[in-house]
Amino acid sequence: MENFPNLETSRLWLRQATEADTDAIFSLFSDSRVTRFHNLDVFTQLDEAKAVIERRRVGFETDRGIRWAIALKPNNSLIGSCGFTWDRALNRAEVGYELASQYWRQGIMTEGLSAILTYGFEVEGLDNIVAEVMLENIASQQLLKKLGFQSQGVLKNHGFWKGRHHDLEQFLLLRPQT
Repeated sequence: MENFPNLETSRLWLRQATEADTDAIFSLFSDSRVTRFHNLDVFTQLDEAKAVIERRRVGFETDRGIRWAIALKPNNSLIGSCGFTWDRALNRAEVGYELASQYWRQGIMTEGLSAILTYGFEVEGLDNIVAEVMLENIASQQLLKKLGFQSQGVLKNHGFWKGRHHDLEQFLLLRPQT
């Protein structure tokens, strides 16, 4: 596997998470506002954050996906993540992301996702990128629409976590035409 592709924007470094990020990842996923719409429970132990780092490292090395740590310049502190799960057979990816709640509504995720969407289309040569969002997650729906994603409709009972089924709205972004 090739080296992890670091990306840079005006305010962010997008890089691989390391063990040094354990406390920041623990803090991120210990916030119930962050985990509310995720298939994951609020973290209560540091080992859970270490497992996330390891799972993402293995996912990259085995070409199942890539997840960038979103680090704020200039101090390189982790404040979230974003990335893809590959579907190589269909030449597409599913995008996922989360951000520490104190950084919401500041354009940070728009900036980070813009960089990885460009990477997905230009470097990986993807034909399209999908996102699936819980119906109650209005901020995420607005973010995706701002980035050019189009709703494909609601998938009934498509997700199951935290003990129940969830309807998910699917969004699609096609490769830009040149």
